[in-house]
Amino acid sequence: MMPRLLFISLFVLALSVQAASAPETPGLLPTQMARPLLEQDPNVAAARAAVEAARHEAGLLDSSPYEWTARLSSQRRSLQEGPAYQEWSAGIERPLRLPGKASADRNIGQATIEGAEARYGEALHEASRDLLSLWLDWIAAERGRELANANRESAQGNLSAVEKRLRAGDASKLDVSLAQADLAEQQRMENDAKTQAAVAWGHLHARFPGFGQEWKTWPTPVPLKESAAFWRERILAESDVLKTAQAQLQKAQAEAERARADKLPDPTVGIYTASEAGGRERITGLSVSMPIPGGQRDQRAARSLQLVEVMRQQVESKKRELEAEIANALATTEGAYISLQLAEAGAAAMQDNARLMQRAYALGEADLQSLLLARRQATAAAQSALAARAGAAKSYYWLLIDAHLVWDLDHE
Repeated sequence: MMPRLLFISLFVLALSVQAASAPETPGLLPTQMARPLLEQDPNVAAARAAVEAARHEAGLLDSSPYEWTARLSSQRRSLQEGPAYQEWSAGIERPLRLPGKASADRNIGQATIEGAEARYGEALHEASRDLLSLWLDWIAAERGRELANANRESAQGNLSAVEKRLRAGDASKLDVSLAQADLAEQQRMENDAKTQAAVAWGHLHARFPGFGQEWKTWPTPVPLKESAAFWRERILAESDVLKTAQAQLQKAQAEAERARADKLPDPTVGIYTASEAGGRERITGLSVSMPIPGGQRDQRAARSLQLVEVMRQQVESKKRELEAEIANALATTEGAYISLQLAEAGAAAMQDNARLMQRAYALGEADLQSLLLARRQATAAAQSALAARAGAAKSYYWLLIDAHLVWDLDHE
């Protein structure tokens, strides 16, 4: 019975984890499109190359930094009132890296790789944020252009209706002037909206040249279903900034280990041979030399230990900064979603009010100024709803990017 209950519990837990790791992303750019754009970003490509450089550096650290040194000398020995002899000596020697230092060097190399990989992940993370922001800015600008175009067409139709009523004697020249002024203002706003859309597209295309103009669908923000603890743990676990700081701490610890091991100098071992007295004497031998350690080695070891403490405190500081940013992001995302609901409800009410005012004006129950005011209020409410949707979408998907829950950011 117990194994069955355990299996059911693990199955339910797996389903819950899978659900938490796959949040809703309606309308978001598909991974197969976003990922190539991110990988082609110059900052990401540079960070990826830095990872390869770090691997080569780790390979250098893994191998001994010492090389064999060959020595060859020749001399002539002259005896007083005697013969002269040609003599020579040859030898080869090399310092030997002690085992503790080799282990420390490997740890330094591993920390170097992990730091480079974390910086690559951070470059990918920042590029993802830029892609999302520029894309949403462009969509918002396009929606603003469409809204301005609709308002301009409405103002154009309104002017035509007023001019028709003027010819029928049912409107004044003041109404015509007001309608013309309203049309001019709407034309200006439409031109500004077109300019903003062109600028937004220029920024997006310059930053990500392969982006296609067909992706104009809003990514819909949805309410957060997971707990604050889930987001905190997930983002802290996936934070490349924190991983970078932790890799720097690991590297400092390995360097401290290396400095402690370096208190004992590496010995130099060699073999040599020599010929003296015209070849009648042959000498072979083994040589061992070692520097006599001084106080500098102790000072370096003490300094490295203090640097470890510095990096440990920096990791803790970065973690606290991230926790504050996560709390702020959660509050912003939740508040932005509520603001979106309110803004869209207000925009719908203002739009209904504008339609009712249009009907009242057509029936002669309202004046033109009241109609224009209602339209301006509806336009302002629609623009506010547009900005609220952009803000809510940006905060929601930024949170998902920080948690590495989209675009395969958890498989860097």
